Amino acid sequence: MDLQIALLLAQDGIVNGAVYALMALALVLVFSVTRVIFIPQGEFVAFGALTMATLQAGRSPGTLWLLLALAALTLLVEAVRHQRGVAVDWKSTAVWALVLPAMAAFVTLVLAPASLTGQAIATLLVITPLGPLLYRLAYRPLAHATVLTLLIVSVALHGVLVGLGLLFFGAEGSRTPAFSELRLDLGGIPVSGQSLVVMGVASVLVTLMFLFFERSIVGKALRATAMNRVGARLMGIPTELSGDLSFALAALIGGISGLLIAPLTTVYYDTGFLIGLKGFVAAIIGGLASYPLALAGALLVGLLESFSSFWASAFKEVIVFTLIIPVLWWRSLNSHHVEDEE
Repeated sequence: MDLQIALLLAQDGIVNGAVYALMALALVLVFSVTRVIFIPQGEFVAFGALTMATLQAGRSPGTLWLLLALAALTLLVEAVRHQRGVAVDWKSTAVWALVLPAMAAFVTLVLAPASLTGQAIATLLVITPLGPLLYRLAYRPLAHATVLTLLIVSVALHGVLVGLGLLFFGAEGSRTPAFSELRLDLGGIPVSGQSLVVMGVASVLVTLMFLFFERSIVGKALRATAMNRVGARLMGIPTELSGDLSFALAALIGGISGLLIAPLTTVYYDTGFLIGLKGFVAAIIGGLASYPLALAGALLVGLLESFSSFWASAFKEVIVFTLIIPVLWWRSLNSHHVEDEE
């Protein structure tokens, strides 16, 4: 291996690591607020990429009909809860189950944008509300369950979403046009404009997430919910709304990630699973709690995958996922056992 090959592999590793960093951020956010290890996070990536490809083919994406079905089911569930005397936040319900699905349907079916930017916006309008709707239907009724129970629900939901992805998009993969056709040559190393877009958007999202959690009232409320759910509720923070918002952000991040990787690689209905798992490895490095460590872990995973593909391409996935073993071993030695009920 010479220097030029090493730099090419490092470039690929950084680009992949940027996507895994977004996955890790979403996983840490969801787990810290709701205690859910959100296995289906990668499905938002695949759904985002394939929804964009379907729109470019001039067809209505199946994810739009999934969104409308989930919205109707959520309204039905909330009506039943209200009938039983349970207090229902109709304002947030209207936003997630009426306003955003209606906007998504209008933009997708009526406006039918032809530009790349318009189709990307339509895709995000379809994907983002899926997060809070899935949370309300699958996780909120089990808000006080153990982490293991929530994990089992995540695995089941992953299987359902992968099956729906196969139904909506078929077994054939899709790619989308790049957001930038720029070609650069930096010291003999070819750099594509789409790679720069991926790194730039990932950097902007990470910065915005930092400012959101450090400077905004809503971000501080999410942090408080993550630190002490009961204490946050006693201080008047609506913890259920915090779950909605965390899942919405996770879905938005997943949708953006799908838009970023679709021009770089062919995306299939089950592609998101491996991407989500690699983001999970990065999140585990951060202990499912530390955003900076998760970002560093994502970069490590991306570089390890890239260089492993050169030295031992047949075992690159094994090498990447083996990384989780020493991390868990080290964390088990440096942390005391806490019962889930505590």
